[in-house]
Amino acid sequence: MKSVKAWFVLAAVSAVVLGLSASVGAAGTGTGSATVSSGTVGASTAACLSHVVGGLSEDWYEYYTAGCTGHDEPELDPVSSAPGSARNITWRVALPADGTFPVSSVGPTFWFGGTVKDTNPNKIGGEGFLELQFYPDSFAKKCSSNGGFSVTQQANVYTACSPVWTIAQQGGQIIEPAAFNGMLTDASGKGPFVMHALDVVDVHIWAPSPTSAYQEQVRDETSGTTSSVLVLNSPKDGPLTPEFDTNQIGNALDWGGVWDTPMAFVWEIGHSDLYGDHPGEFCVPGQTFCGSFNNDNWAGFQPIRIFDATFGDGSHQQNWAAVSDTGGKAEVLGNSFVGPTDCTRYGGPFCIYPWFSWDGAALNYGVSYPNTVDNLGKANQFAQKTKCPEDGVFAGPTYCDTIIR
Repeated sequence: MKSVKAWFVLAAVSAVVLGLSASVGAAGTGTGSATVSSGTVGASTAACLSHVVGGLSEDWYEYYTAGCTGHDEPELDPVSSAPGSARNITWRVALPADGTFPVSSVGPTFWFGGTVKDTNPNKIGGEGFLELQFYPDSFAKKCSSNGGFSVTQQANVYTACSPVWTIAQQGGQIIEPAAFNGMLTDASGKGPFVMHALDVVDVHIWAPSPTSAYQEQVRDETSGTTSSVLVLNSPKDGPLTPEFDTNQIGNALDWGGVWDTPMAFVWEIGHSDLYGDHPGEFCVPGQTFCGSFNNDNWAGFQPIRIFDATFGDGSHQQNWAAVSDTGGKAEVLGNSFVGPTDCTRYGGPFCIYPWFSWDGAALNYGVSYPNTVDNLGKANQFAQKTKCPEDGVFAGPTYCDTIIR
């Protein structure tokens, strides 16, 4: 699943995007009609967030399709040895809600993803990575063939695209093209499937057989609606099928930078608010426009709640594990591939690394909340040094998954 390095380039859809206003001021309440803390309501923007590639040089940003980057991918893994657990998974989740800060203030997307097999002989390693990307406070207008997305700001609204990332060689360089991208559409197939803050949703990702393409569908328990089925058939590479059978640690993406499970949840951080005064900009700890690393941003909205994962045989995760492709605290302290930061120590404004916690019924991601029962080690849950085996394509050790529950 993740890997290790990336940047982020914002592609403006129109002139109004370049003039996004930061003067909206303080945030409103967490209702669907609330104002938000930054940006321009109704503003349109576009972006492209790809999968981080492991084992790269200091010029890692050159590996991404123009306008596309990944960066920081803290990950939650539902560990299971059940047969078929990497081929059929349903996540049950309650979506976050805006508060004194909008959810978008900590980054443009979180996603549910997994390793796929890509039989195109031009793809290095023969594997790709699917990401069903949920965009907070955003109404999707387009999912681009390069893996990007175009959205309009709508508070407490969620829509989704699903790029599948691969790597290939072009001349003397490695590139990361999207083998597929598609919009999660409504039942009619004519528009985006719209979800709302606090909705409980079931995110189903499955392949009917080991040689069939993965499919994706979301059921919204709160609204009673269900999306169309999105089938991951690449126009050039054909069906994107399962690479692994079980969701066990070590069944890792062969061009990644972490030693993890095939199926995972990730909150993509290290990017500023798409609708703020640095729209979607790549950012690191210590930068004051980088809500990803600021306690108050995370504490300022109702967190995501991840109840469980159910596999095709009806079983659930045996454990939860977590890993970060930047080493968590290591990034804040300047000890990751990201490089030096403006943080002189761990902690304080814009110098924290968000973590997974337990509220008694579900896992949250962010910081300590009023209903937090167990912080699960906070940022220490993420291994800070690469001590696990290489994944396959790139030489060098990887970050180890840590069992947290």
